[in-house]
Amino acid sequence: MGVHGRVLIAGNWKMNGLQQDGAALAGAIDARARQAAPAEILICPPATLLGSCAGLLAGGPVALGAQDCHAQASGAFTGDISARMLKDAGCSHVIVGHSERRAGHGESDAMVRAKAQAALAAGLVPIICVGETEAECDAGQGADIVATQLHGSIPPEATPANIVVAYEPIWAIGTGRTPELADIDRMHRHIRSVLAAQLPAGEAVRLLYGGSVKASNAAEILARPDVDGALVGGASLKAEEFWAIAVAAPRR
Repeated sequence: MGVHGRVLIAGNWKMNGLQQDGAALAGAIDARARQAAPAEILICPPATLLGSCAGLLAGGPVALGAQDCHAQASGAFTGDISARMLKDAGCSHVIVGHSERRAGHGESDAMVRAKAQAALAAGLVPIICVGETEAECDAGQGADIVATQLHGSIPPEATPANIVVAYEPIWAIGTGRTPELADIDRMHRHIRSVLAAQLPAGEAVRLLYGGSVKASNAAEILARPDVDGALVGGASLKAEEFWAIAVAAPRR
């Protein structure tokens, strides 16, 4: 199976970080990456930190992403932020359809697809998240659930160059529980085959694994043949730990 581009290590800070500690974290990652970036590095701070992080990261190798966007380009949507605004703030990427948005905000596959389309229209790369719950996994429905999410969430104009897909088994997010390597292999192979049937050259879309990725398990996860990077949650809030994950990435 083709691997698209360099390994991507993305940090999702979620709802964490005030100005001072956010700047310190972004600065620490930036300083390491300017010395030697072992992979493509992306940080996704909360919206309040995007402006200051954009200034810090300017001219360096670390990319900036947001954690969500609205499907409309502008309008009467109090509290929401459009993809165009994120692009204007210095972002190159945006996470859409994270399980915490799907569960906590009732986002459907159609909503996620609309957000991904808005991101593409604004010139952002959407990181489109899919994944099954523990109950779905235990019932043997994971592959079907993920295929349904892929069909409903990925816009038809998607290409290997303009989107990234992140597989996050919901039962592994923030729990410390990770799937067996064979399970990661099986699901990533399945996702690649679904994408190959769904999009031109879909098998070359970059696939990230997310769900309790940490320095101690990053090397073995990132060595899997169909894993093209990681979407890192809690471990991305510590510069040393996040950098250890980045350094564990195989050179491609």
